[in-house]
Amino acid sequence: MTKVLILALLAVTLAWPVPLVLAKARWTLRMPALGMLCWQAIAVAGGLSMIGALWFVSIGAAALLALHLLLNLGLTVVGALRQRRRHLQLVELLSTPMPDRPGTRLIENEAPVAYCLPAAPRSVTVLSDGLLRLLSDEELAAVVAHERAHVTQHHHIVLIAFKAWRTALPWFPIASRAEEAVALLVELLADDDARRAVPDSVLAAAVTAVAGADAAAIAPRVARLRAP
Repeated sequence: MTKVLILALLAVTLAWPVPLVLAKARWTLRMPALGMLCWQAIAVAGGLSMIGALWFVSIGAAALLALHLLLNLGLTVVGALRQRRRHLQLVELLSTPMPDRPGTRLIENEAPVAYCLPAAPRSVTVLSDGLLRLLSDEELAAVVAHERAHVTQHHHIVLIAFKAWRTALPWFPIASRAEEAVALLVELLADDDARRAVPDSVLAAAVTAVAGADAAAIAPRVARLRAP
């Protein structure tokens, strides 16, 4: 009974107060890698403690929860792979290769669009002609470096895991909070990679230009880049 209470208390602590404190913490903006590690530890430890508490109460309930989590993870991964495959087919159909940029394709779109699509045997970088007209060469290099960092650091795998957690436990309020926090942290990590190629001011200007009217969404990133 003592083990059950300890595991239950740990599960509740990791499900509510600890993630709330972490979500409000400002130090994660300075150290996104450590922040990402903390969120992953909370997710894993919280899930295991919940399963462990249920295991002592009911082996069957614990097994069902574990199966539910694994099944949702599998379905989310399969769905993401299928969606990425269709996306790549559309990109190849609706875009043209850029001879001066290997592995990069250009789409006709007035909106500034830039992203990297993970694919085998190599990723594909997609840019819009609207983006090329909007940014300077240095700003464009900053955006491309940021997007490619997402692929090289395998951020899509991390995001899929947290999306599966949210899908599996929609009633679990911290699951959505964790997914939102991790989404910001991967952007900060990609910014840090791009900062090695261009000055912070250039990256901040590029991020602001691409965001357009959606300035609130990128405010933490821009403030971090412009901070002393």
